[in-house]
Amino acid sequence: MVKLKVLGILLVGIILFLACEKDDICVDGDTPLLVIRFYDINDTTALKKAPKLRVYGVGKDVTVNTFTDRTDLDSISIPLRITENSTSFNFVLNSADTSSTDTTDTGNLDEITFNYELSDEYVSRACGFVATYNGVSETLVPDTDNWIKRIEFITTDINLETINTAHVKIYH
Repeated sequence: MVKLKVLGILLVGIILFLACEKDDICVDGDTPLLVIRFYDINDTTALKKAPKLRVYGVGKDVTVNTFTDRTDLDSISIPLRITENSTSFNFVLNSADTSSTDTTDTGNLDEITFNYELSDEYVSRACGFVATYNGVSETLVPDTDNWIKRIEFITTDINLETINTAHVKIYH
């Protein structure tokens, strides 16, 4: 009788052990960023750094934190909203404060709105769902001194497959 109890407990233990799943670690679970490369308008194949670039969301007081603020870059990655079908940014070229006490930003500001259709893509049990952006388009607000001369999409779908490639070319 004791042997049957031990055998029963051992059998239940083995079944419970086999029923457990390994802890999953999410490696590929980040929602992709919009990758932008800057090009020379006069030589459309040459990359051109955007000097002292600052990018912040329209109506926001904080800059995008996916790259170093006010640096000279020829490529940036920025996040798009996952709760709305558009995201608007101010791109400021040659950004600087007007004085050490006044934090008003100077420089040439252009506003771009990126429009898209949102969908969710299942990655894994550990990662869950990530947002994907389909049919991305843009609207550049015209002003008297746009530093952005032209915008061209390399791909209009932003997902985990295109995470390491440029999506947009901005010519200036």
